[in-house]
Amino acid sequence: MTPGLLALMVMLSAGRSKPLRKSMRRRNKAHLAFVASQPCLICQRSPCDAHHLKFAQPRSLGRKVSDEFTVPLCRDHHHELHRHGNEMAWWANLQIAPIETATELWAATLLQADPASDGKTAVAMRQPSLTLDPANDAESVLSRNAGGRTSP
Repeated sequence: MTPGLLALMVMLSAGRSKPLRKSMRRRNKAHLAFVASQPCLICQRSPCDAHHLKFAQPRSLGRKVSDEFTVPLCRDHHHELHRHGNEMAWWANLQIAPIETATELWAATLLQADPASDGKTAVAMRQPSLTLDPANDAESVLSRNAGGRTSP
């Protein structure tokens, strides 16, 4: 079990809806396009929508969470998630840690933009799953979160 999934399950079992972290809402159209170009986190199909993880930041009147908290979902799974209603429970049921995936995809976007921009990027560069090739990043992120499932 991954640390992110464990944290998600602890939050669910405690009945808390406290967000995982507070930060400003960042917008990045290139990142949304990058996320949408990846295969679905659940079934590996394409094309995908960039789904914003609503539980990743505190609610704000009329504002989506930051673009850094997006993951690729095919249209079917995106609609299924929104119909389900309880996003954290939906992810926990699938045993996928979407925050970890979103963080790695965001780091991959930052690496593409400027490989030596700040300390956070330098940390991301040392992680073996993050390279300058976005196809490899997404492939490694998605394969780790697919839990060994094969694509249809």
